[in-house]
Order: sequence, then C-alpha cells, then structure tokens
Amino acid sequence: MIVCHCMQISDHDIRVAFDWMRAADPETIITPGKVYHALGKRADCGGCMPLFLDTMRRCDNLAVPPILRGMKANRIEVSHEGRRKGHRISERSVTV
Repeated sequence: MIVCHCMQISDHDIRVAFDWMRAADPETIITPGKVYHALGKRADCGGCMPLFLDTMRRCDNLAVPPILRGMKANRIEVSHEGRRKGHRISERSVTV
C-alpha cells in the first residue's frame, strides 16, 4: 500500500527501513525523519504523516530499546535545572 504519494513510499518500504535500522543499531530511537532519511527521501507536504505514523506503530521493531526503558521513572527531578540560587538579576542583592 502506498503511504506517501509525494515520495512514493509504501508500507513495505517503511517496514524494511525499520528492520534495517534496528539491525544496524538495536538501541536507536526510530523517528519518521530517520525513516525518510534511511529511504533517501524527505517529507514533502506532510499529508501522509497520520498514515505514516500508523504504519510505523504497526511495525514489530518499534519497541523502546531495553536500555532506555524506565529512564523517566529513574530520573531525579531537579527544579532548579542546575542553576545557582540567585541566578536571575532580579534575585541578586543590590549593593550601593
């Protein structure tokens, strides 16, 4: 089935690209942009994106790599993003 008429990409092409990328690097995150790049093409009008994403979701190799699973749950939330206290000019004391 043709998924992208502009670039002539079929559902088979997407599955082949997925298999190739997963075989080359089992830990890679596969995105639509990477699939287009692997096929030597680029998105044109974007009208195919909903069908393109549905086709990607049906691929067997879409799963998140094991090394990346649970990373958000293990991450420690830091509200200050590594900045020192008083990093804003408005928070600094004014000495006259």
